[in-house]
Amino acid sequence: MKLLMFGQTGQVARELIRRAPPGVTLQTLGRDRADLSDPASCALAIDRCDADAVINAAAWTAVDKAEADIDGAMVVNGDAPTAMARAAADRGLPFLHLSTDYVFDGAGDQPFAPDHLTAPLGAYGRSKLAGEQGIRATAGPHLILRTSWVVSAHGTNFVKTMLRLGREREMLTVVADQIGGPTPAAAIADALFTAARAMVGGAKGGTYHFAGSPDTSWAEFAREIMARAGVPCRISDIPTSAYPTPAKRPPNSRLDCRSFSDSFGVPRPDWRTGLDDILKELTP
Repeated sequence: MKLLMFGQTGQVARELIRRAPPGVTLQTLGRDRADLSDPASCALAIDRCDADAVINAAAWTAVDKAEADIDGAMVVNGDAPTAMARAAADRGLPFLHLSTDYVFDGAGDQPFAPDHLTAPLGAYGRSKLAGEQGIRATAGPHLILRTSWVVSAHGTNFVKTMLRLGREREMLTVVADQIGGPTPAAAIADALFTAARAMVGGAKGGTYHFAGSPDTSWAEFAREIMARAGVPCRISDIPTSAYPTPAKRPPNSRLDCRSFSDSFGVPRPDWRTGLDDILKELTP
């Protein structure tokens, strides 16, 4: 199976590169060959590719910066995936795309199903939703995989930030009223490979959710990071109101992942196991 992937340096992209299973050839495109701020170049890359399916693992992920550059985020997260999906649809290639829990408003305390009404709170969520809508409008074979709270040993993420700060301070204050499922990038990569192979084989796509289990708060996640890493830093709970950010965060990021498990046989990953793997990789 030949896969064309947009992205090289992001958390999921890096895991896709190093976790490609036997029998999978992965061609990757970085910004130098396909810049998402230039959607036409992304479409052209698909027009010229020799692949069985396309994965978009690149995106504008700076949630707060999106509030200051709404147009830029919309091009990268909305226009570019739409152009990619249209080019893939023209060739009948399955197009797999990562999206986010930020397309929801985070109301209530129940997990959001894939068909739940979307209502993003900020520019980032709106840009990701625009990408989803554009992909669906092409009517080509596609899979939109919404995930949340992505972590790995690469790039900038919550685990690495907590470890760095925890080793510098005796106590950290962490938001305790936002609930979701931390998701190891490695698990997302494996799920995408499974879904890609199934879709190349004719499986039906659609919109699905995939997030780590069990659901937890940022504060409890931080405590688990410190405990498993052996860092003696105390975590003090605070409400979201005590940690204002330019972009609103959904208080409820729980995702109902049953349909993805039922369709592709991939259960929700235990983030605690994924965290242990990340910590081993980060240990000198």
